[in-house]
Amino acid sequence: MPARKIYTLGTGQRSAEDFIEIINSYGIEAVIDVRSFPKSKFEHFRKENLEPFLRGEGFAYHHLGRELGGFRKGGYEAYTHTAEFESGINKLECLAAEKLSVIICAEHFPWKCHRRFIARALHQKGWAVEHIIDKGKVWAPT
Repeated sequence: MPARKIYTLGTGQRSAEDFIEIINSYGIEAVIDVRSFPKSKFEHFRKENLEPFLRGEGFAYHHLGRELGGFRKGGYEAYTHTAEFESGINKLECLAAEKLSVIICAEHFPWKCHRRFIARALHQKGWAVEHIIDKGKVWAPT
């Protein structure tokens, strides 16, 4: 049985057009936002703007910041050993099983943020995880 697939992507300083172009190029159907605080200095990445924009472009949008957002007391890696984290991963899996999804947060590189821990947990559950760095450039750790 082929592995289920999911992507991750940092919003970084991308324009709304670049962001849509990237997720369209991978056939993504749903965006799963794991920012604890879905704010941004870029208006288009603020949750109150991003959600209706994505829905208008035909994408599903889900915010799992409460369950999987960064900035955890004691550090994120310690948080990955909690029932709350496991519950968040289960919710994410249910969403991603229905539509090809991308996990987003603000940090451009996945190795600098909590997406790497989420990706590791998904990989251990049999998911193929690819981190989109830029247009046509992905990183799939082994």
